[in-house]
Amino acid sequence: MRVCLPAPDDSEAWRSAARALVLAGIEPDAVAWEEPGQGTGDLFAQEAMPLPPPRPGAAPVRASKPFLDLVRMALLNRAPERFDLAYRLLWRLQSQPRAAQDAADPLVRRLDQLSRPVRRDIHKMRAFLRFRGVAEADGSERFVAWFEPDHHILRANAGFFVRRFAAMRWSILTPAGSLHWNGQVLEEGPPATRLDAPGGDPLEELWRTYYANIFNPARLKVGAMLKEMPRKYWKNMPEAALIPDLIAGAQAREAAMVDLGRQDFGPPPATLPDLAQGLASCRHCAIGCNGTRAVAGEGQPAGGFMIVGEQPGDTEESLGRPFVGPAGEVLRGHLQAVGIDPGQGWLTNAVKHFKHQPTPKRRLHQSPTAGEIDTCRWWLDRERELVAPRLILALGASAARGLIGRTASVQRERGLLATHEGTEIWLTCHPSYLLRLDGAARAAEEARFVQDLASFADRVRALP
Repeated sequence: MRVCLPAPDDSEAWRSAARALVLAGIEPDAVAWEEPGQGTGDLFAQEAMPLPPPRPGAAPVRASKPFLDLVRMALLNRAPERFDLAYRLLWRLQSQPRAAQDAADPLVRRLDQLSRPVRRDIHKMRAFLRFRGVAEADGSERFVAWFEPDHHILRANAGFFVRRFAAMRWSILTPAGSLHWNGQVLEEGPPATRLDAPGGDPLEELWRTYYANIFNPARLKVGAMLKEMPRKYWKNMPEAALIPDLIAGAQAREAAMVDLGRQDFGPPPATLPDLAQGLASCRHCAIGCNGTRAVAGEGQPAGGFMIVGEQPGDTEESLGRPFVGPAGEVLRGHLQAVGIDPGQGWLTNAVKHFKHQPTPKRRLHQSPTAGEIDTCRWWLDRERELVAPRLILALGASAARGLIGRTASVQRERGLLATHEGTEIWLTCHPSYLLRLDGAARAAEEARFVQDLASFADRVRALP
């Protein structure tokens, strides 16, 4: 039996037909589904014919919510087998009511694989569609956008744009069809081409200027950006023309931001006590002005190694010493276990004041921003000059930024991170990260942390 659907995204027509076929007892192997413009390729399929009547005494069709949620997106995929797969699962539901909830089942898994790119395509359309203003013949303004969806999502996405831009007159043009909203009525139109859409409007230059000024090179991750915003969408986005130059100049702009953060701190301290005294009066960033006291480093300057954390915590700020809180206890315990006496090195933080969110019961830790780390880097650089360590262990990404001027990925770059003027800089996670984990996840990360400390300890022992 050949079943012809009126439109490739007409899931209602498919549901009506599938329900009738189940009631008539037509097995999946006896059905060939066809959408407009598509041949079945089945030489033995019958000509399209009216749907058969239900069998006498046929039980009501079962369609569970997990099934409906699954096929709702899968039926919008362009894969020609989607209707057949959905019907096979519906047929199975009649004898196995929970079949759609078995994620390991090959049929369920395949429908889920069809659903995922549809959801992604819907998200991309909402994120990267750009309207451009055009003048109508009556002098009014209409906003027109061009988009090339990968799947049959145009009508499925219509409700979102009607709700989002209810007071605006707009049109969305695609190769598969078009939508037109006049503020009250939504109409469908024929397919369009890229030439039918406007090329730009006067607001785009303003938007490009705004985009260039909010671009933050310190937070640039090209791989993550391309994964979320593939290049194929760039041609529809006016700001995308700026991206290659912004990426190319990111390092220079980040360096300029770091230099800007190095304000006039006055003459550099001559001794570590002078540095501690200067920290106490530093007000060059918001953290230094929050009423907490600065926590200077401590330890043995001649020990040859320095350990740098993110910032003091609640306990450290209260006692005025670094690494004496819960995370410090974890660090000190593991250092002792790998043969390092923390008191024989220099312990400090990249940011010297405690950034927190006050609550009625306790002060909650807040991570410092890149700008705050860069501002406090002046003090860390002076501290490094005075301690002159041969080895530095950075605990976490914030500590790494304070040492090398960029945000590093702990999971990707842990181990020997850089060598600067004869000083090796090593990277591992901050011990507070371990405290946020439990069970197998904590055990795995703690094992990696200990391994990093053991490698660092070998280098410490090798110092002349």
